[in-house]
Amino acid sequence: MTDEEARHLTSLERNLKRRALILNITRRFFDDRGFLEVETPLRSPAIAPEKEIIPLQSEGWFLATSPELYMKRLLAAGYRQLYQISRCFRKGERGRLHNPEFTMLEWYRAGGDYLTMIADTEQLVLTISRELGLGDAIKYRGKTIDLTAPWGSLTVREAYKQLAGWDPGHSPDPVRFDTDMVMKVIPHFNAHRPTVIFDYPAPMASLAKLKPDSPGVAERAEVFIGGLEIANAYSELTVAAEQTARFQQEIAAIKKEQGRDAPLPEKFLRAMEKLPASGGIALGLDRLVMLFCDAASIDEVMAFTADTA
Repeated sequence: MTDEEARHLTSLERNLKRRALILNITRRFFDDRGFLEVETPLRSPAIAPEKEIIPLQSEGWFLATSPELYMKRLLAAGYRQLYQISRCFRKGERGRLHNPEFTMLEWYRAGGDYLTMIADTEQLVLTISRELGLGDAIKYRGKTIDLTAPWGSLTVREAYKQLAGWDPGHSPDPVRFDTDMVMKVIPHFNAHRPTVIFDYPAPMASLAKLKPDSPGVAERAEVFIGGLEIANAYSELTVAAEQTARFQQEIAAIKKEQGRDAPLPEKFLRAMEKLPASGGIALGLDRLVMLFCDAASIDEVMAFTADTA
């Protein structure tokens, strides 16, 4: 073993120990607040059809891209507060911040909304930082980040008008939106504070509720810390007919643009008839661990990746 390989193993072991601590702290955080930890299937006959996410298949079923639909079926059955630390799978996602198999933390609150979920996230991240002995600020890639709440926030419209020079609500352009997000928007967020952007154009939030006073805007919010996209929150759509229509549009686009079939998740849509007003959020745990380990790559906080499995 070379000296470089030995240093890598030592660093990885240190990060994996911190990862285990973060998982333990996360579970205590939700348990102490009355959330029920659940486990849902990793294989499903149908998942949420989203053209940006390509699923992996297993004997004709799909590996979970998210536990979302199952968790919302539990909300519809009467559960009030749920969380899950789940393995998820997405085809073709590999890079500094991506691995085809990754860990997602999702939680849902009946009676909540997207702003409730952002407040939860602020408290979760602060709690982890404090229990790791880091206080209210961390150092990530040479910068000190103040994690105290409330975090800075601005609407998607404000962010793009200020930083990219256009309004994606008035001029929809998904390709330009994604390119400018990476090249112009995220790099100009305050490097020393977390940033939340909220109120996305409706076409960019197929499972989110629309704002009552602005139907072209969806109640979706995203959290960015240290240049990393950390979490994605929704006020959940609860109207089955509207969700069905949105899914059918996605299925048609998937067939036209990618040539693959995507089934309609019928059991979820039936359960939606009883889905209460609720908030939900998905947080990338691997990226959160990256922050607390000052890691530049997801490879530094996973025991095995697609390249080493």
